[in-house]
Amino acid sequence: MHPPTEQTAPASQPTRAPRITLRSDLRASWLDGLIALVITGALFALIWSRIKSRASDTATVMPFMADDPEAFWLYFLSQAFGWSALLWAWITVLIGLLLSGSRPSWLRISGTRLERLHRTTSLNTIVLIAAHALLFAAELVRFDDDSWPAATWTAFVEAFVPGGYQTGTGRIAIPVGQAALYLAIPLGLLFYVRHRIGPKTWRVMHRFVIAVYVLSVWHTLLYGTNVWYDGWFRTAIWLLQIPVALLLLTRLVRPARRSEKLPAVAEASSKSLWGVRLTGRLAAAGVVAALLAVVLSGHDGGRQHPPADTSSSHEHD
Repeated sequence: MHPPTEQTAPASQPTRAPRITLRSDLRASWLDGLIALVITGALFALIWSRIKSRASDTATVMPFMADDPEAFWLYFLSQAFGWSALLWAWITVLIGLLLSGSRPSWLRISGTRLERLHRTTSLNTIVLIAAHALLFAAELVRFDDDSWPAATWTAFVEAFVPGGYQTGTGRIAIPVGQAALYLAIPLGLLFYVRHRIGPKTWRVMHRFVIAVYVLSVWHTLLYGTNVWYDGWFRTAIWLLQIPVALLLLTRLVRPARRSEKLPAVAEASSKSLWGVRLTGRLAAAGVVAALLAVVLSGHDGGRQHPPADTSSSHEHD
C-alpha cells in the first residue's frame, strides 16, 4: 500500500488591479458630481439672496436684475455653475499637486483613493465648466428677439466662438473662459490614452492643466460681476490661490523625480534646459510673492469703485 501522495497547493496568482478607463471613472464620479450639484444649488441660493438684498456687485452693475430677479434666474444659475466649476478646478489642482510629490503625513487618505478622486473631480470640473457655458448661451437665446434658429446660432457664436462676443468686458473675458474650456477637455482626457501617446508625453502635456485653472480664475475676475469691485468676495478668491501657489512652488523646488532636480538636470542636460527650469522656479516664487502682496494690500488692480450710474448696463457673466 502506497503512502498518500501530498497535494501541492497551486501558487496563488497576484491579483491584477482593475483597468482604469473613462467609463469606470464616469461611473465612480456620481457621488462627486452629486456633491457638486448640491453646492451649485447652495451657490444659486446665495447669489439670489445677495441680488435680492442688493449686496452683490451684480446688482450694482446691472440694477434691473435686482428689480426683477425672477426674469434672470437662468443667468444666476449660470453664475452658480461657474463658481462651482472654479471651486472644483481648485480642488482638483490641489489634489494633483499633492499627488505629484511625497504626500504630507497628515493626509490619511491612500494614494489610490486620492488618484481616483483627482480623476473624478477633473471630469466633473469639465462638466461644470460646460454647464456654465451652456446656461450662458441659453440666457442669450432667451433675451434675443430673433427667431429660434437665428437666436440659437447667435448665442452659439457669442458663447463658444472666440471673438464672437463683441460687447464690453466680454470681448476679452469670454475668449479667456473659452480657452479654459477648450484646454480642459483634451488635457483632462489625455490620461485615458496615455498608453497610446506614452507616459512621458502625457506627463509633459498634463502639466499644462495648471493653465486651465489660471484662465478660469482670470475669467472670473474679469467677468464675474459679483466680484467686480474690491471686497471680501474678491479677496476670498485671492486667498484661495495661496495654497495652490505654495504647493506649485514646492513641487518646482523639490520635484518628486530625481531626474527633474536642478543638479541632475545640469548633469544630464544642456545648460539651456537648466536655465529654463531655474527660470520657472524663480517665476513661481515671484507669483507667490505677488499673491501675498495682493492679499496683504487688499488691491489687485481691479475695479475699486462702482460707477455713478449703471442703470443702462447689461453685462453678462
